[in-house]
Amino acid sequence: MIRIRNLWKRYDPLQVLAGLDLDILTGETLVILGPSGIGKSVLLKHIIGITKPDLGTIEVDGVCISDLKGQDLYKAVHNMGMLFQGGALFDSMNVEQNTAFYLKEHGDPITGKTYSEKEIKERVEQALEMVGLNGTQRKMPSELSGGMRKRAALARLIVYRPQVILYDEPTTGLDPIIAMQINELIVKTQKELKATSIVVTHDMFSALYVGDRLALIRDGKIAHIAEPDAFLKIEDPLITFLHNSISKDPRSLKENHNG
Repeated sequence: MIRIRNLWKRYDPLQVLAGLDLDILTGETLVILGPSGIGKSVLLKHIIGITKPDLGTIEVDGVCISDLKGQDLYKAVHNMGMLFQGGALFDSMNVEQNTAFYLKEHGDPITGKTYSEKEIKERVEQALEMVGLNGTQRKMPSELSGGMRKRAALARLIVYRPQVILYDEPTTGLDPIIAMQINELIVKTQKELKATSIVVTHDMFSALYVGDRLALIRDGKIAHIAEPDAFLKIEDPLITFLHNSISKDPRSLKENHNG
């Protein structure tokens, strides 16, 4: 479980987070909704320890990471991974090298075991197969479409099987068909890794497709949080606007797909 209490963060002159409280349950997919520029990505960076709060605490499985640094922080968050909005692939490395990077640098995130070249190759192949990028090992990031870059970045994450995965606007800038493929991969990854997933987005279609619970950020706090059906019934102009932005409930597509 991830427990966030009284989280504050200011980037002068903007107060981004203002006493935010949030519990993220082990094994769930929590979607954090809201328009751009209100602190969704900043919250993710606090959870993984990239950014430090001005005030407040973040506990990951009972360990308070807010004040940790260096190796202590790495040990506390080694089982996390983050899919950045632009993918953040290394331009000078091909898909295979990008995917293998963590395994070569860190080995097994739990035991620290060093992997052989054969083991790394096998795990990279499995990860690329899972995201539908078989046979792309030698391609460079510049040769990939936007959707393929997102999938390659996801392969780089799942290759070391993190138990907490953070997604920063995973469908932004993608056409509807590719965005749907990413949504399906988020669901598939959560099931196969039994991971806790935190997705920040302003895309209500994606939120309803992947989310076990939905949360809305407003004024630096969590304004509402609930399971999808209850969330859609909340009388809030922004929730109504987001709901009206989609033509159909994507959960019916999910049922058909799983059927």
